[in-house]
Amino acid sequence: MRARIYKPARNAMTSGMAKTRKWVLEYAPASSREVDPLMGWTSSDDTQSQVRLKFDTKEEALDYAKDNGIEVQVSEPHKRKPNLRSRGYGENFATDRRAPWTH
Repeated sequence: MRARIYKPARNAMTSGMAKTRKWVLEYAPASSREVDPLMGWTSSDDTQSQVRLKFDTKEEALDYAKDNGIEVQVSEPHKRKPNLRSRGYGENFATDRRAPWTH
């Protein structure tokens, strides 16, 4: 069995970091998906692709994979670039702006 260990990325629609702190072990699909001829739904007989295990640390996930004989590929998370100047909505109307505020 093959699996992937990674840290989920932040949701692009939010500024929060929820659900990005834990490491995830996700199994690779063992078989391809098929289209049902009657309904048009995609289906698969691979139930392992539905399993997502969450761990607090990368080491815990690697230990779990080693104990269960799972071949893993680890994807390291990208580091976020720090925002050097945090600007808020109120700074749109600040008196020390370099250029006049227009739409």
